Amino acid sequence: MHRVEFTIEPFVEGQPGRHVTAPVNALTAMGVHVEVGPFGSGCSVPAGRASEVVSTIVAMAVEHGASHVNIDVTDEGGDTDEGAAADEGGA
Repeated sequence: MHRVEFTIEPFVEGQPGRHVTAPVNALTAMGVHVEVGPFGSGCSVPAGRASEVVSTIVAMAVEHGASHVNIDVTDEGGDTDEGAAADEGGA
């Protein structure tokens, strides 16, 4: 599993704009549970989906007016995605 955490700017307290809500809504539509917090959002996904999730976040944020997108991806271990080893080139 990979933990994908992201912040999208501009930040307006209590008023997330479309540049913030569109990526969250797109991930939710993909079946990804997103935890939205006051200083950033995050989700845990199988390793094989991490690049798709990151791509969606950036594309939707920029398309809707983001001035800055910060993403942090962490390997949480224990990946149950059977395709992950093949996608990553082996063992």
